[in-house]
Amino acid sequence: EEKKSLDTELNFFTGMFDFSDTKQASGTIGLQHQNEDLFRNSFLGKLSPITGGFLTEKSAFYFYTGAQVEYDLGFITITPSFAPGYYNSGDGKDLGSALEFKSEIQMSLNLNDSSKFGMSYNHISNGSLSDKNPGANSYMINFLKQF
Repeated sequence: EEKKSLDTELNFFTGMFDFSDTKQASGTIGLQHQNEDLFRNSFLGKLSPITGGFLTEKSAFYFYTGAQVEYDLGFITITPSFAPGYYNSGDGKDLGSALEFKSEIQMSLNLNDSSKFGMSYNHISNGSLSDKNPGANSYMINFLKQF
């Protein structure tokens, strides 16, 4: 019997956006898509594109596309990523620019062949492209499922 290729991974996440700013911290929920078919083995590791977005309880949202690298260490996977995107502050924190950059590190426990449970930490900043660049630090709980 031929094993079906699991080529799409969805990462459902929830957590605290901008937790380090007590006035602006807000709950968030989001979704990220990664296509396993598009990965490339590089000198960095297993590199693949990601696309996703999140919405905070203060109506701020961020849509992004970028790349992640996977380091599979057996039952644990470490996944750093970088993704530029569009940020709208809604009633939440003004990050200074519509163009923001998300740097993230995720650590997940491999539950079985198609599911992972993990935690991630990210920093969003405009890299001083704007005069205002307060940045935002967030942490998430992640559930990843391959289809």
